[in-house]
Amino acid sequence: MTRVLITGITGFAGSHLADYLLKKDDLKIYGIKRWRSRTENIEHFMDKVEFYECDLRDASSIRDVIEELKPAMIFHLAAQSFVPTSWSAPAESLETNIIGELNLFEAVRRTGVDSLIQIAGSSEEYGAVREDEVPIKETNPLRPLSPYGVSKVGQDMLAYQYFKSYGMKVIRTRGFNHTGPRRPNVFVCSDFAKQVVDIEKGVKEPIIKVGNLEAVRDFTDVRDMVRGYWLALSTGTPGEVYNISSGVGWRIGDILSTLISLANVSVDVVIDKHKLRPSDVPRLIGDSTKFRSATGWQPEISFEKTLEDILNFWRKGY
Repeated sequence: MTRVLITGITGFAGSHLADYLLKKDDLKIYGIKRWRSRTENIEHFMDKVEFYECDLRDASSIRDVIEELKPAMIFHLAAQSFVPTSWSAPAESLETNIIGELNLFEAVRRTGVDSLIQIAGSSEEYGAVREDEVPIKETNPLRPLSPYGVSKVGQDMLAYQYFKSYGMKVIRTRGFNHTGPRRPNVFVCSDFAKQVVDIEKGVKEPIIKVGNLEAVRDFTDVRDMVRGYWLALSTGTPGEVYNISSGVGWRIGDILSTLISLANVSVDVVIDKHKLRPSDVPRLIGDSTKFRSATGWQPEISFEKTLEDILNFWRKGY
């Protein structure tokens, strides 16, 4: 059995990745969590995964895990992943994302384990993208516009450095926006969906509070995204970086309109200044030609289906 370690398994994408990998008979899945980690995303497979107590910011903690487990594959998804939080807690975001990854790399290097490692980067690394640079290729300059974006660039470059310096088998992915069931409602699609469902249930007045509705984003269903993570590590080339994206741009305001139409409710829309960022990227649409050519990946779930599934997730009372 191939040993696979998922960092961030208790999170949104990490739990969906575990769901996907658990369907493969030749893999044994392990995850790391902290004592205070929330478990609602993983309760349905707790008996199928072996968990290790570990804080990536503690170098000795992750080294102990790697020494004992010696995983053949590592999916590194653990991160401070909410962009607005990086504005209010920039130091924590940089430490969690960059130092946490550094500790993982050093644990692998010092134990001599020949692991394949996927680093889950972000389209936020591209930041200030010019209109003539869309759709965005992997060769586009990185101009991050948030502390979170800076932290992901740091992870990206650190991964490249460890590949070049030590020959570590690292593959970097730059995932564009991904969403789906279990996405916390601090993220835009889930935020809108939960507000709509609360209005449906009569527990909230018919007013939806929003931030910037004019931004355009490239959304992929999380279940397609984690399948991409697997293909990146199982068929991609170490040292390479790959965009994973649908290639389709959705205006945030149109996402809201679609959710409202799916729920068939009447609402008023109000701008909430607390949902606006100090700086925002107007348009992020990815070119995933390189990744599709290397792996054969393509999205299989329509975004309309994704939005419907998010609504149903909140309707179940999460």
